[in-house]
Amino acid sequence: MAKDTTKTGIVNVYSTFNNTVAQLTDLAGNTIMKISGGIITKQDRLKANPTIAMFIAKRIKEVAKDYEITSLYVRVRGQTTSTGPGPGAHALVKTLSKEGFKIISIADITRVPRGGPKKGGGRRGRRV
Repeated sequence: MAKDTTKTGIVNVYSTFNNTVAQLTDLAGNTIMKISGGIITKQDRLKANPTIAMFIAKRIKEVAKDYEITSLYVRVRGQTTSTGPGPGAHALVKTLSKEGFKIISIADITRVPRGGPKKGGGRRGRRV
């Protein structure tokens, strides 16, 4: 019986409404590559665009092919206080799937504030 020679990696996607950042690591957590929307385009308004996220996924595919990575764990994170991940996250995961990667799992690891710091103001409240 032949050994299973598939290599697995982790893609950490940080997607806000201003930018999309993706980091490819091995299972030990060692960074293989890191790429953002600002590396693909120099126009600020396009950095969080789903089209730019597709180009990020294609760049990840090129590097992963050098490392013979064929299956991925995807961890998506949005901005802490936002309603969810930005517009680039869904497009990036969809493109990775179309590029031929076997996606093992997709996890949303967005941080949730629990109470937060003390509100401003004192005895007489915040004067506006």
